[in-house]
Amino acid sequence: MLIKEKSAQAKEILKELHIDTWITFVRESQINGDPILPFLAEADLTWHSAFIINRDGSSQAIVGLYDQKTVEDTGVWDNVIGFVEGIGEPFKNYIKQLNPATIALNYSVGSEICDGLTHGMYLTMMELLSEIGLADRVVSAEKIVSALHERKSPSELANLRLAIRHTEEIFDMVARFIKPGMTEREIADFMKTETKRRGLDLAWEPMVCPAVFSGPETAGAHYNPTGKKVERGHILNMDFGVRVNGYCSDMQRTFYILKEDETKAPPDVQKGFDTIVTAIEEARQAMFPGGEGIAIDAVAREAVLKNGYEEFPHALGHQVGRFSHDGTAILGPAWEKYAEKPFRKLEENMVFTLEPRLTVKGRGTATIEEMVLITDKDAQFLSHPQTELIYIL
Repeated sequence: MLIKEKSAQAKEILKELHIDTWITFVRESQINGDPILPFLAEADLTWHSAFIINRDGSSQAIVGLYDQKTVEDTGVWDNVIGFVEGIGEPFKNYIKQLNPATIALNYSVGSEICDGLTHGMYLTMMELLSEIGLADRVVSAEKIVSALHERKSPSELANLRLAIRHTEEIFDMVARFIKPGMTEREIADFMKTETKRRGLDLAWEPMVCPAVFSGPETAGAHYNPTGKKVERGHILNMDFGVRVNGYCSDMQRTFYILKEDETKAPPDVQKGFDTIVTAIEEARQAMFPGGEGIAIDAVAREAVLKNGYEEFPHALGHQVGRFSHDGTAILGPAWEKYAEKPFRKLEENMVFTLEPRLTVKGRGTATIEEMVLITDKDAQFLSHPQTELIYIL
C-alpha cells in the first residue's frame, strides 16, 4: 500500500517540478540506507541498486539478482532487472536510451532527510553518467524527496493517528502510576514496559525515550531519565513517542505534583502552563498552506515573551513521519542551524509538532508538544491537546 501510494505520488511530483528522471541509488542499505528507500522497496538491498522513476510515468529498478523477486513483488515497477556481474551496463543502457534532460539525485546541503546518497555512491553514479555523456544533467532531488516525506498519504496518516492514540493512552496510564518519591527512571521504565507489552517500538532511541524531567535544575531536553525523585511542588514533564507500522508519534505532557495542602497548582505554575497552551493555540490558528514556518514560530515566541518568560532556545515545531524529526520545512526562527528550513512553504498534509517551553523558577519546565495536520485551509490537531495541568496527588 505505502509503496504504491508513494510511487504514484512521485510521478506527479516529477511532473509538477518538471524533472525528467529521479534516481535513488543504494547499496548494502541495512548499513547505509537512504531514508527514502521504504517508499520504494520493502526490504534492504545488498548490491548496487537503482530505482528510477520518470516524469512520463515509466519506472525501472536495477538490482542484484537475488533482490530482484522481492522488488518485483511490490508491483509498482514497470520492469526489474536483476544483474549478476555489476550494475554498470544495464544502468547505462537504460539511461542512455531514456536520455533525460534532468536527472535528480538524492543529495542536499540544507535537508538531512534528502541527503541519502553517500559521497562514494555519488562518485560512482557520476562516473556512470559521465561514461554516457549525461553527468552535466544532474540536479538535487531535494524538492522531490521533501515532498514525498512531507505530503502524507492516507495510509501514512492512519498510522500516525494510531501512534498518537497509543501515546495518549500510555500518558493516561503513567499519570495514574506516578507518585511522589518515584524516580524519573522508574517512570520511564513503566512507559517502556507498556510500550513493549503493546508490541510497539519507541519512536527514538530508548536511552532518551521517554525523556522524563522533574523539578528545576534538569538537563532540559534530549537527556536520559535519572535517579532524581519526584517532589511535591514541582513540575514534571516528559517527551515520548511510539512507532506504529514504521510511523512515529512525538508528544510532551506537563504534570504538577501537588503539595499535601494543595488542591490546585499555585499561580506561578498555572501562569506558565497557560502561557504554553495559549502559544500552541495561537500558532495553530496562524497555520495555513502557503504560510512560512518562521511566521508561525514568531507567533508562539511572542506569546511566551509577552508573559515575561525567556524565549525557548529551539524551533517551535518540526515535521513527524517515519522519523520523529522528518521532512525539510520547520516552524523555526532564522537561525544558522536551521538554514532555509523556516522559509519553506507549508503544504496540505504536512504533520508538525507544536512544542514551546518555558521555565517556572524553582518549579521546573512547562512544555506541551502536540501534533497537527495542515489541511486545505488551516491546521487541525491530530492529538487531543492538553489544556489542563495533570495533577499528581
